[in-house]
Amino acid sequence: MPHLTSTEIAGRIEDLYGAPLADLEAHAQDQPPGMLSALLGMHEDLALAERSIDFHRDHLTRLIHPERQIGRHEVSHLLDGSRRLAEAVAVRDVQAKSVAAVLQSLARVPAPAPSPPTASPPLPASPLPAQSTAHSR
Repeated sequence: MPHLTSTEIAGRIEDLYGAPLADLEAHAQDQPPGMLSALLGMHEDLALAERSIDFHRDHLTRLIHPERQIGRHEVSHLLDGSRRLAEAVAVRDVQAKSVAAVLQSLARVPAPAPSPPTASPPLPASPLPAQSTAHSR
């Protein structure tokens, strides 16, 4: 399964539900929990993991800047930052794999075709005129 980013996942959710993500999020808030809210939650977790990756990568980049000396104190920060980056990558990978698998199992249901106009029911037959019947005895 290819690695999908939160942006790609958002696009697939929008395609599936036929509406922008912001509209879907607003709609899901007024509904009981269901597939849409689960997908939106998974998307948010994936986006959070991606932001965490960016943050920790940038932090490590600052720590290993060529003009900066790395002493004992900085080593512990490098190790901690590396661990946190690895955790964020693992979370991102699991979230991306899970939400992609769920989305792959779902398909957009086509809008129901308009049903052909139904013929109006036949009008009731007009009553027959009363006939007199003569009974012979």
